[in-house]
Amino acid sequence: MATAWVERRLAAILAADVVRYSHLVEQDEAGTLSALKDLRREVIEPLLAVHHGRIVKLMGDGAIAEFGSVVDAVACAVGVQKGVAERQANVPAEHRIVFRIGINLGDVVVEGEDLLGDGVNVAARLEQLCEPAGVLVSGAAYDQLQGKLDLILDFVGEQRVKNISRPVRTYRVRLKGSRPSLRLHARRFRRWVAAGAAALVLLVIGPILWRRPWEPRLEPASVERMALPLPDKPSIAVLPFANLSGDPEQEYFVDGMTEDLITDLSKVAGLFVVARNSVFPFKGRAVNVREVAEKLGVRYVLEGSVRRAGDQVRVNAQLIDATTGGHLWAERHDGSAKDIFAVQDQFVQIIVQALALNLSKDEQEEIGRGQTKSIAAREAFQRGWELYLRFTPEENAWAAAEMKSAIALDPNYGRAYAALALVYFRGCAWEWNESLGMSAARAAETADLYLREAKSRPSSLANVAAAHLNLWAGKHDDAFTEAARALALDPNDPEAHLGMAWTLITTGKPQAGLEFIETAMRLNPNYPSHYALARGIALFAKGDLDEAARAFARPIKADPHAIELAPPLAATYAHLGRRQEARELVLMLNPGARQSDSEYYPVAYHIPYRWSAAAAQTAERLIDGLTVAALPMGVTVPNLITALEQGTEFERTWAAKTLGQFGSQAAEAVSALIRVLADGKPAVRWQAIIALKKIGPAARAALPALAAIQDDDLLGSDARDAVKEIENR
Repeated sequence: MATAWVERRLAAILAADVVRYSHLVEQDEAGTLSALKDLRREVIEPLLAVHHGRIVKLMGDGAIAEFGSVVDAVACAVGVQKGVAERQANVPAEHRIVFRIGINLGDVVVEGEDLLGDGVNVAARLEQLCEPAGVLVSGAAYDQLQGKLDLILDFVGEQRVKNISRPVRTYRVRLKGSRPSLRLHARRFRRWVAAGAAALVLLVIGPILWRRPWEPRLEPASVERMALPLPDKPSIAVLPFANLSGDPEQEYFVDGMTEDLITDLSKVAGLFVVARNSVFPFKGRAVNVREVAEKLGVRYVLEGSVRRAGDQVRVNAQLIDATTGGHLWAERHDGSAKDIFAVQDQFVQIIVQALALNLSKDEQEEIGRGQTKSIAAREAFQRGWELYLRFTPEENAWAAAEMKSAIALDPNYGRAYAALALVYFRGCAWEWNESLGMSAARAAETADLYLREAKSRPSSLANVAAAHLNLWAGKHDDAFTEAARALALDPNDPEAHLGMAWTLITTGKPQAGLEFIETAMRLNPNYPSHYALARGIALFAKGDLDEAARAFARPIKADPHAIELAPPLAATYAHLGRRQEARELVLMLNPGARQSDSEYYPVAYHIPYRWSAAAAQTAERLIDGLTVAALPMGVTVPNLITALEQGTEFERTWAAKTLGQFGSQAAEAVSALIRVLADGKPAVRWQAIIALKKIGPAARAALPALAAIQDDDLLGSDARDAVKEIENR
């Protein structure tokens, strides 16, 4: 029989869709459709024309486009994401139209104006795997790109995509303001077949092989090879449960179960539980228990799988002693999805018993507190928490929208209220308020509002949020109480340890703060960059500048987008005399800025917490270091000494003040500052006293001159303070 001729060609295919389209339309159908039409007319269509692309198919929430080259397709995609973001800069995050874009190079079948085949299918699957506001490129397309566009692409692994037999290499285009991605955080596909048909297919799939307790033991982990020492109590890592449903839309249901198990187990004081940030990078990877245990430094590993078909759920789980390779417990549950929360509670009880621990009455009451019994609400929370943990202004705002959805689904969801308090706390404390579409003051008010709601539905996360908000308001005693309560309720929560650390650092107890930071990092070995910020500030406060510089610099080297570490690193370099490196960091933070603008930056900078009187000098030293980092390289200690001795009164006052900002690096100016103490101008004398105080023990030669003016009505108090600082009392 003759085979019908089919027209084929090689094409670069771009697939795009709107994130949360149904939600946007439900909230404001007319406004959403109008905004989408404007974006197509003003951003998308002009870029298609420039890059020689054509629309193949338009759907309500997306489109398929064809290009003659991958370079044009990717350049167009980047332009679209940039143009859409700029066009909506003043639109509140929850109302913005956000696209996901997938690009593939492949063989397509031509049917009139339409295109079919794997070339199109892979692009569509990549779009569904892509992060919001991102561009995801297949390996075939990537191979044609190298060296042709000034873009960085991060390899994010091989992905199994629906209806495609072979794995697809995937690369994420690193757009301005985005962070390199360790994994694809969102795996959301549309349902291409009816739910009933999907359920039928799942139910007739053959049985999944699963490890049994009677199987041969696994290769044991070596305690000597562990990256971190084993804790002095039973330690466990809960690996992300595998989604065997064949439906990527069930990822958040499955991840939610993993998250809940981690949260509930972490409330058991007799356990050491690794945080979710450090176990979720293993998601979707073919890893063995030995590798996990050695990397995270734990004895026990819990792993499992979930298969959901309609309302029916099958959950497999097993607890393994990694040091022996033996199974302590294995369980399979078949039942209704609505019973999943009871199953989780049962698993927690069994795991605790298997490890020969007993749950106290308080722990039994705390497990599940602040949680939800709504699967949809938990999935919304899970999506929001994923976004919150990425620590960017845009994703923080998207997290707010997801958390609000969780509350709409369950108005008594305590952890969702607490998470919203943290989201809006970042809005005011980190000045991310513009992404939230409000002023910093309004963000603070909103954070307080959600905190009150959270406290009326208690959870340890509510206490964590309260600790941070009290620190921001300068209520250090209240912050300490809240952090202590969070630790009592959830001793394995790294964020609770971090809250206590900041409380201690900002009240002049950096060594004690360091101990809590180290515990937080041990609980969460894959810790985010703001943990390093706390550790570096604690070391800076102790005066261990070399170690502080390393604490700030290492994470920046690993992730150049961790810019919250750049200002304190610049300040630390300045105090170490590494001015060129310090200045380069300031220029990186303010590219193209005038010198006057760069010098203003230290005035505007702040750590997002109030410092107590006992720790005020640490904050002042940070600003002094940042000020020196922003100065032109021509401003040196010798030049300042000359200005101090020969300048006008204004120049002498400024020179004395600036020498103080150099701190111990200005030790050679002590003699000139001593001579200034006899100057008849009070402003110059006062700045000289402050400078000697900041120079510290290296200014001991000034003690007699300072002692001589300790009883001065105007300057005596500052002179006495300077003497104490120089004598290191």
